Amino acid sequence: MQKAYGRQGSQGRFVPPFVSTFTNKLDAKGRVSIPAPYRQILAQQEMGTLYCIPSFVSPSLEAFGNTLLNQFQQRLDKYDPLFSENHDDEAQVVLAAAQSLNFDDEGRVRLPDDLIQHAGITDRVVFVGLGQKFQMWDPVRFEPVQRERIARARALRSAGNGGAS
Repeated sequence: MQKAYGRQGSQGRFVPPFVSTFTNKLDAKGRVSIPAPYRQILAQQEMGTLYCIPSFVSPSLEAFGNTLLNQFQQRLDKYDPLFSENHDDEAQVVLAAAQSLNFDDEGRVRLPDDLIQHAGITDRVVFVGLGQKFQMWDPVRFEPVQRERIARARALRSAGNGGAS
């Protein structure tokens, strides 16, 4: 079964995926402009904010809207919320770590200092669209990751594992 690239939002409307890669400047106050296409997708999810967590697998930030948060909450629903370590572990790395970042009138958000430090961001931010989420990276740190991801994708294709099943 193929998965749809877009998802239904809370009102049953199609929500397009986060696509493309953008680079924007981080100002001296820690503000960065979220790419306009990403803001439009978040608006379709009825968000005047975005959720952001430090990745627990890379020096990057994971950012998403209500659609992914709702899917994650459904995932947690399979556990007993009072007596499940699995529930608490997964909730800890997403819900407890999530910060809601509000947009200003110019489409910028203020990245908290701890998130900037986690990702090693200095003066520019690379936004990487990954479907239901996007990542924010320091450009220098992202460069080798991008090359590795492309190499792994090529290897999958060469091995005959690149097609949808």
